[in-house]
Amino acid sequence: MESLLRWGIENSTTGTDATNPPPAPRQDLDPAIIDMILGKSDAELMKEDMAVATDNSQSESSRIDALDHLEMLIEQIDNANNIEKLQMWTPLQSLITSAPTSSIKMQALWVIGTALQNNPAAQDAYFAHDPLPVLAGFLTPSPSSTAQTRSKAIYTMSGLLKHNAPAVAALSRPDVDGWAKLGHALQDPDLGVRRKALFLLSTLLIPSAPRPTASSSAPETIHANSHAASLADPSRTETSAPALHALAAHGILDAVVAGLTQPIPSGNDGDVPGPDADFEEKGVALLRTYALACEREFSPSQKKALRAWFEAEREKDPAVAADRWGLSSGEFDALLAKVA
Repeated sequence: MESLLRWGIENSTTGTDATNPPPAPRQDLDPAIIDMILGKSDAELMKEDMAVATDNSQSESSRIDALDHLEMLIEQIDNANNIEKLQMWTPLQSLITSAPTSSIKMQALWVIGTALQNNPAAQDAYFAHDPLPVLAGFLTPSPSSTAQTRSKAIYTMSGLLKHNAPAVAALSRPDVDGWAKLGHALQDPDLGVRRKALFLLSTLLIPSAPRPTASSSAPETIHANSHAASLADPSRTETSAPALHALAAHGILDAVVAGLTQPIPSGNDGDVPGPDADFEEKGVALLRTYALACEREFSPSQKKALRAWFEAEREKDPAVAADRWGLSSGEFDALLAKVA
């Protein structure tokens, strides 16, 4: 600090006399002092974190800490978009495919998922690396795919798929088989994985809001920003139609109904047999979207199972719709009519 202050005094001038030009800048200032005073830029910190995370000579804890700090930085959308500028998508993808431990893979998935949240520019940049075969591959339980890793894989898929019709279309590719794997995730041994898969499917099912009618024939000016892709092509956000098709084609709606009416106990996190309130709420939300917002009909077997379950739950708790499922009385009545 004293060195910087002395430099400022020595290089200051009190006049504009041409006979007294300012002295030449000093060359002996330590850049570390400047960094200590002003702080490193977020871009520099991101590069440092990535260097540690990809260094196989570092300890597992050091690499995880670096990824944790990187995840905190890219919560800011500008930093998330800098991942592309700093060419970090490739090393991040390499970490989730070849990191030596599931903990490092999980942390890398967390970084990617956070960067993609509500960020079409990051979605497109990451999708260019064709990540879905790898991400969907995590959903099958195995010694290398822990419950925490599967949970984070769904988190990353959610960031990539939400409001992103091109990515959702890729779920149907044979090398991805994403819809079937998401359907199987509804019966995962871990309840947390089941909840996240159900919430993602429910989100993809929601119809897009009607587009506003243009007030003039002049084209809307689209500025370069994180959401330019969605503004340029509003149909990009329309994921409901492929999700509706997948629910029938891959037996996903049957799995949702079975998960609600015949809940699977989990032995991984202390869950007990019986209904889970969070899973129930998410499942009923999906049914409401399917039957009411999308105006679709249940099959006879689905109606029978749901009708018996609704009636049994209401008999146990008359306020079940509002208290546990977040439905208004009108919504619950409309849903009951769909299974009558």
